[in-house]
Amino acid sequence: MKKRSLEMVLFSTLGVAAMFVVLLAFNVLTGAVKQRIDLTQEKAFTLSPGTRAILAKMDSPIKIRFYCTRSETPVPEMVVLKAHARRIEDLLGEYKQAARGRILIEKLDPRPDSDAEDSARLDGVESELLSNGERFYLGLAVSRLDVKQTLPFLPPNRERLLEYDITRAIAGVINPEKPVIGIMSALPVFGMPGGPMFMRPGQQGQDPWLIVSELRKDFTVKNVGLDAEKIEDDIKVLLVIHPRDISDKTQFALDQFVLRGGKLIAFLDAFSLVDNRNQQNPMFGEGGGSSSLPKLLAAWGYKFETGKVVADLNFKMQMLRNNRPVEVPTVLGVTAVGINREDIVTSQMDNIWLPMCGAFTGAPAEGLQQTVLLKSTTESQLVDGFLANLSGESVLKEFRSSGIAYNLAVRLTGKFKTAFPEGKPGETRSDAGDSEKKDETKTDATLKEGNGEGVVVLFGDADMLFDQFTMRQIPTPFGTVAMPMNANLNLAQSLVELLSGDSHLISIRSRATIARPFTVVRQMQARAQEAYQGKIRDLEAKLTETQRRLNELQQSKEKGQRFILSPEQEAEIAKFRREQAETNQQLKELRKNLRRDIEALETRLKWANIFGMPLAVSLFGVVLAVIKKKRTGAK
Repeated sequence: MKKRSLEMVLFSTLGVAAMFVVLLAFNVLTGAVKQRIDLTQEKAFTLSPGTRAILAKMDSPIKIRFYCTRSETPVPEMVVLKAHARRIEDLLGEYKQAARGRILIEKLDPRPDSDAEDSARLDGVESELLSNGERFYLGLAVSRLDVKQTLPFLPPNRERLLEYDITRAIAGVINPEKPVIGIMSALPVFGMPGGPMFMRPGQQGQDPWLIVSELRKDFTVKNVGLDAEKIEDDIKVLLVIHPRDISDKTQFALDQFVLRGGKLIAFLDAFSLVDNRNQQNPMFGEGGGSSSLPKLLAAWGYKFETGKVVADLNFKMQMLRNNRPVEVPTVLGVTAVGINREDIVTSQMDNIWLPMCGAFTGAPAEGLQQTVLLKSTTESQLVDGFLANLSGESVLKEFRSSGIAYNLAVRLTGKFKTAFPEGKPGETRSDAGDSEKKDETKTDATLKEGNGEGVVVLFGDADMLFDQFTMRQIPTPFGTVAMPMNANLNLAQSLVELLSGDSHLISIRSRATIARPFTVVRQMQARAQEAYQGKIRDLEAKLTETQRRLNELQQSKEKGQRFILSPEQEAEIAKFRREQAETNQQLKELRKNLRRDIEALETRLKWANIFGMPLAVSLFGVVLAVIKKKRTGAK
């Protein structure tokens, strides 16, 4: 008996030891393989196809020097920074594996007065000051031959853009020549000088908009004047942002630019909140200017009505007015419902803000094809922009759905024809005849039709690029960090990259901002809101009619009896009070039903999340047990 017990102990000990050896060997073998499982829906922590495509274009090795301070300084921010540094190292490991040996990674610890610190300074990597006065390095330098790109500091708040930043640096050393793009705008997108000689009284200097700063990292950006009569030949893509009061001559320059193969992205505006000619507060002021390209749009088959903006109950947002939140149906937060999921530019975007956006109506001209990138829902209507800016509540109060899904952003492709068949505006036939006499061999340089397939992208809003509508300024121990509130800048940059010839970065940046609104809840609220406003309109109509009847009865009285209620007036007032009480009761029931339906939906979602996975695992276990039992019984 003792011998048997000794054997059991011995075998058990050997079994545990063998299991330990197996687990240890498994960990060693699997630890050598850099492979992670990404369970996020958008695969935010997996190298995107765009990154892999850029890595595939490498024809010579690239070196990445990763600078990270390894100090164990006991300060609170070190916990965050260390965890972020580990994620960067893991991501760099994936780059190395995907590049199949063509990426060399060198990890350096830039301690004070060390050679690594000198190397970091030479590479342009910057340190951040911690709360205890010590400096912390967390950056990298990407180099190939004599070309170098530096990411001075990689803040934790920019983690979702980490892959994009690294891949952009790699793409920069692979192809160091930057494409040339132009920006034409009536707004101060390039900033304003800070000296007193350049400003009007009361004004302050302004930095360039973030869209300009971001584009300058990848492109050579030229400032094209709004009075330009020719677009320079080296410009591949031209952004036109709020072309207020644009002349026919400049529209002719844009026309010729498109016909000779240039790519145009135009951000028009039916009512600009940022145009501060007549207002002090760019978020909500007394009024804003409008902009369009009337000659070009007419030639392309479209109409853009300035002064009219889209109100949508499904996309309405909350904004602060007088320090209190109010619902504004003309400030649109476009979700996946209104975004083209089949297009490469917008396929992975789901959160676009369009404040006071206009709509494009009509159909593309012959030879052109239309792709709608952004649209409203059918629970929308066009309203006056000036009145809507003064009071969003009035829009909700008078809202009547048009049943039309308005086009908010469209892309036109095909063979464009000139919008100026008579030639350049301002040039008379006699002038043209004189020039022909002077040089009979000179050919007319004016294009009447595109040389090939052209591309034009039209947006009904320009405010969407303004910093206050795109980025949130967050104070951190490492300074103020700008975090994206939506995908507005991603969309603009992706379009420029696509049209300038490099589309691989699109799939990386578009995953940086993910929003998952409760679409079903929003639709329920929109339907209830419309019904609610209908009840309010009926009540106000009854109130107006009752007041009219009271005035008529009052005027029919004799002069000495004006302050005495007649039986008819008392009856009218009693009738109105009954109708008012009934209507208020109906409104109360409507609000109660709406809250009940939303709470019921939220409860179902909550219980589904809590019990869904345990039930699935239990069901799988029961099925597995039944199958095992059947197999055992068969033996």
